Amino acid sequence: MKEKSFDVVVIGAGVTGCAIARELSRWDLKVCVAEREEDVCSGTSKANSAIVHAGYDAVPGSLKARFNVEGNRMMGDLAEELEFDFKRNGSLVLCFSQEDMPALEELRQKGIKNGVEGLEILTGDQVRAMEPNVTDSVTAALYAPTGGIVCPFGLTIALAENACENGVEFSFNTGIRSIEKHDTGYVLKAEDTVLYADCIVNAAGVYADVFHNMVSEKKIHITPRKGDYCLLDKEAGSHVSHTIFQLPGKLGKGILVAPTVHGNLLTGPTAKDIEDKECTATTAEGLAEVMQKAGLGVKDIPFRQVITSFCGLRAHEDGDDFIIGEAEDAPGFFDAAGIESPGLSSAPAIGVYLAELVAEKLQAPRKETWNGKRKGFIRPEKMSREERAALIKEHPEYGTIICRCEGVSEGEILDAIRRSPGAVSLDGIKRRVRQGMGRCQAGFCTPRTMEILARELGVTMEEICKNAPGSNMLTGEKQEGAAL
Repeated sequence: MKEKSFDVVVIGAGVTGCAIARELSRWDLKVCVAEREEDVCSGTSKANSAIVHAGYDAVPGSLKARFNVEGNRMMGDLAEELEFDFKRNGSLVLCFSQEDMPALEELRQKGIKNGVEGLEILTGDQVRAMEPNVTDSVTAALYAPTGGIVCPFGLTIALAENACENGVEFSFNTGIRSIEKHDTGYVLKAEDTVLYADCIVNAAGVYADVFHNMVSEKKIHITPRKGDYCLLDKEAGSHVSHTIFQLPGKLGKGILVAPTVHGNLLTGPTAKDIEDKECTATTAEGLAEVMQKAGLGVKDIPFRQVITSFCGLRAHEDGDDFIIGEAEDAPGFFDAAGIESPGLSSAPAIGVYLAELVAEKLQAPRKETWNGKRKGFIRPEKMSREERAALIKEHPEYGTIICRCEGVSEGEILDAIRRSPGAVSLDGIKRRVRQGMGRCQAGFCTPRTMEILARELGVTMEEICKNAPGSNMLTGEKQEGAAL
């Protein structure tokens, strides 16, 4: 049994947990992020709409409204500091009848109260001038120029790497099973690890209620809200240029159609409340709903070019707002619970807020040597011919293409593995450098990538996993004379 002591343990290495960890690294604190999976960005943060919301939808005065707008304003500078993909492409909320115009105006007024800048109601013709593929049934739209799109993998990994650079320790495959309160702090127990902490930050996604309820008599309840998505090939990526929403309902913002920062087209999500916190299987019914409802606002979506579908879970708390701050009856236990949409947009601001609360609680001084910059991955495909030739001359591995669909080289895969925290699984490499994210969905590049991963980690091919331990890619015994 391994035992370690920390000033702060953050539970969960999703985008919120990593944002908090990065902000905590500004302070002279010993910080650990405990994650039950083998890598960062393995839960809600890996399967969402990749949208940086403007902030007009949240109820004025709510935590969602506050942190959404603050996080949106931070995202541009953060993208420059940490070198991840982000674009302010603006968003449109479509209205389909004159009867719904008051609801559209109400949405604009909510945005104004929340501090969203530049909101404007456009006529149907103005919308179609901006987006020719919007349907003829659109009568108006709310335009939000501050809306954006981001790579959720890139953002989360950038936050984690910068936190690690500044001294934060990541403990993977560490699923916390119990938390006990003591006079001097908390004891967190995993299968083979015991962590002692003065403070805990609970950023555990759909499991945040479980951990909160271990230490507090004031219970909370989180319902997993399931959403199916379709991702289309890059040939469809220019079908729209803005993020296209429909007027929101009680279950969320409806089916969206949006470009991604990598040039694909994304549609979804559905919204279905379930009990199973592990159910991320798509359904034919859900995907059919995505296609049908997406077509109400955007015509001629080339769904024959879908290259993959996926499902994500949002952590919906019964109070319909974020729960952020110190639990009243559990001193030193800080929640970042119920972080559903607009959680991705809000994460940077949540990180700042909670880190300051924790630092104040522990009376921690700021570090004098903190480094807020992070160098992104080398991307030969974005270099000029001369720059790429010079790179390959010095580092030949960047000239060996492993993933043809996305143009990913061996050098990029090596970089993904060798960084801290680095990839130890195929999905970890995929999230960092997009190996396997293209049209063939890893159909051709997997064996070669597994060879590189096995060589770098010093393990056998049979030990390589898709993601968490137990998801081995090769099983059984090799037959004599058979190829791998």
